[in-house]
Amino acid sequence: MNSISIEQTVADRVAEALLRHEVEFLFAQSLPSALVLAAEERGIRQIAYRQENMGGAMADGYARLSGRVGVVAAQNGPAATLLVPPLAEALKASIPVVALVQEVDRDQADKNAFQELDHIGLFQACTKWVRRVHVEDQIEHYIEAAFTAATSGRPGPVALLLPADLLRARIKPQQGLRRTSLGRYPLDRCRPSDEVIKRAARWIAEAKRPVVLAGGGVHGASASFELSRLQELASLPVCTTNMGKGAVSEFHPLSLGVLGSLTGPRSLGTYTRPFLENADLVILVGTRTNQNGTDNWSQIPPSARLLHIDIDPTEIGRNYEATRLAGDARETVEALCDALENEDLASRHTVRADLERQIADCWAQFEEARQPVAHCDRGPIRPERVMSELQPWLHRDLTVVADASYSSMWVVGQLRAPRAGSRFVTPRGLAGLGWGVPLAIGAKLAEPDRPVVAVVGDGGFAHSWAELETMVRLGVPVVIIVLNNGILGFQRDAETVKFGRFTSACHFAPVDHAALAAACGCRSARIDDPAQLSSTIAAAIEANEPFLIEVMTDPDAHPALSIFAAMDQAA
Repeated sequence: MNSISIEQTVADRVAEALLRHEVEFLFAQSLPSALVLAAEERGIRQIAYRQENMGGAMADGYARLSGRVGVVAAQNGPAATLLVPPLAEALKASIPVVALVQEVDRDQADKNAFQELDHIGLFQACTKWVRRVHVEDQIEHYIEAAFTAATSGRPGPVALLLPADLLRARIKPQQGLRRTSLGRYPLDRCRPSDEVIKRAARWIAEAKRPVVLAGGGVHGASASFELSRLQELASLPVCTTNMGKGAVSEFHPLSLGVLGSLTGPRSLGTYTRPFLENADLVILVGTRTNQNGTDNWSQIPPSARLLHIDIDPTEIGRNYEATRLAGDARETVEALCDALENEDLASRHTVRADLERQIADCWAQFEEARQPVAHCDRGPIRPERVMSELQPWLHRDLTVVADASYSSMWVVGQLRAPRAGSRFVTPRGLAGLGWGVPLAIGAKLAEPDRPVVAVVGDGGFAHSWAELETMVRLGVPVVIIVLNNGILGFQRDAETVKFGRFTSACHFAPVDHAALAAACGCRSARIDDPAQLSSTIAAAIEANEPFLIEVMTDPDAHPALSIFAAMDQAA
């Protein structure tokens, strides 16, 4: 029987709309129950998290790797409030997430019903769009609008509020069958005019010292191939922000790696920073020019011309006056490459050999500077040594996910992307602690055939211990590497630099994370000898099951951030 010709509940209709939008997972803790039951009947798999904020981050991680919208659901009241942090991260990071939030029954509104809250007010600051559905027959319209808002323009999170009685209500047979899927992003791809593109191409051809700064928008637009073509065609040095890491191969002879705030002693940025600071033309691609991506807005020279490519027109000119190339990164860079084919690039090619020599020298100096810590055989284990043991796995298509704070910095500053489009998933939109594990779960669900390793600190992991049970229960084979140094490292070090002392919250009581994992039925190992790292990482990845590796790391180790440069130089 044709399901659209019989009477259904609103929950049925929502579930069928989700199927049409290619939703395969619903990150939900069985609420709203009517919707989850309807979705499971249709083959949409429920990923039941332990904490609502972790569910939002799982949907985020899934969206980043799959190219599809992540869908999370939650109960009204306390559960809804816990969606705020992951939705705020998705908003800043431009990740499309649809949050389906249950409301109290419509006839109970504004009567102090159990767990009633002003959800519209709650979500306005952390989503692109928030609406409440009041009328059953409008449900299709609102689902379409939610997915359109999430995937169009600059992608981001939206919230759709669904009263519990509305979901249970019967709805008239559907009169017009909708067929369009809106579940992938970006929904629309636009680019600047030919005139603007030609002017930008001419500037690139004429520039003496052009540099590309690529951000996370390159990954969001799936523009790595096009950016690599631009790099090769015009002999352009390319550096990236933290979120842009992997936009181009970091083994390309014109790749400068991640810059941003990673410019302290023993960093690659120590040697590559002058390329950006001395540029006469800076091509910004998919970056918000935020504080971390520019090291406190200090690296882009005021004398340089700027070309700024971004899907969000309000980001262009926010911090730096630039020629506006408002549009999708893939379409715009491709058009720019086509225009450059008609330009005289002889001067760019003439300087290429010297550029490659200078950049190779930067990498060589970086490798020499980090050699003592990246290959240190003593304990406590240096995080750089952990990264050096992970590096070979990147050539086997490993996806690395990191928590915020130092975990992200170790990953983006020490690993080297082997190919354009390599993914390093880091919560840098707001950079809140605790997102590493749930992002990794979402990433693994998005690409089940690729190994996923989550690198987290002991401080951040404390936010998400409970999701070990989720991994085991659902059979999600993520490898978690816990860098256990017994402290909140960044807090201690930043407070020391700023105030000469640090607060009592920085140190933890000893925790056996391997035992925690074992208690949840997750395989685990605890390592305090660097010689055990290689074999244990290999065994964990090849096991293809949930696995936790606790690495007892040096509490005095910190990434080569500019904020610590003076302290490190004086040491």
